[in-house]
Amino acid sequence: MFRFAVDAISPLCDDSEISFSVSWGKPIGLRVTILASGSSGNITLLETEHTRLLVDAGLGKRETLARLAAIEKTVDRLDGILITHEHSDHCSGLPQMLGMWKAPLYVTEPTMDALNRTLPDTFGKRLNGMETIHAGQRFTIGDIDVHAFAIPHDAADPIGFTFKANGAKFALVTDLGYLPELVKVHLRDADCLVLESNHDLDMLKVGPYPWVVKQRVLSRTGHLSNLAVSDYLSDPEGFDARARYLIMAHISQENNHPDVVRISAEQALQKRPAENAFTGELILASQSVPLRPLEL
Repeated sequence: MFRFAVDAISPLCDDSEISFSVSWGKPIGLRVTILASGSSGNITLLETEHTRLLVDAGLGKRETLARLAAIEKTVDRLDGILITHEHSDHCSGLPQMLGMWKAPLYVTEPTMDALNRTLPDTFGKRLNGMETIHAGQRFTIGDIDVHAFAIPHDAADPIGFTFKANGAKFALVTDLGYLPELVKVHLRDADCLVLESNHDLDMLKVGPYPWVVKQRVLSRTGHLSNLAVSDYLSDPEGFDARARYLIMAHISQENNHPDVVRISAEQALQKRPAENAFTGELILASQSVPLRPLEL
């Protein structure tokens, strides 16, 4: 039987002084730390013994450092910052991240064009190097192998990622209106899978969003509903159930609730045949607090 865990660190005080220390522990194979996930900011830290990557930069400098402090982590360098798409909850903190860590930026050309239009002038001034990538491309940063793949979302050139290092695979896919078969293929064999479970259909329909926004969220270039995720999780032909950690992410604060997400996912996983049961850990990512670091 799978396990459900509540892994969020205690809430942070926005006005507190930030202080933290290095805490490495045992050697790192591939460590995943989701610092934030949701409509107000997304940022994930990946680490091996030799390489550190940031996926998306949706928080500002102060809040990012506060999240790192909450898990007793300091980051003195980054080997790369990867951006999935140009929406503000994934890139608003990018100028500050580039100024703080001076890391190269990995981004597709259409997304870069969009960033240049939407981010302040400090973005270009703080850019220390850029690697143009594209959907379908495999490339290496340090000792981490990266694979970018296209996802259906209403952005210039949205992509998801898989990362492999030291025999472990991490897959991250949020902000997509549906799950194409090719995306499902990319998610197979992941030791840790971060998957969007954005909204509850009934809550969205009666929620506060204007109708035009509701239509966008519900479209095939919008966001995944709990129901769509449930269909995927219960299907042995889609979800292979091999993940040690299954993380429900990008949960809407207006049109969803963690308990609804958890129950929906649990019920879907319980429908799987015994020979393809999910035995890993089901975790819910949070907008307000970081998850504990996960060792793969």
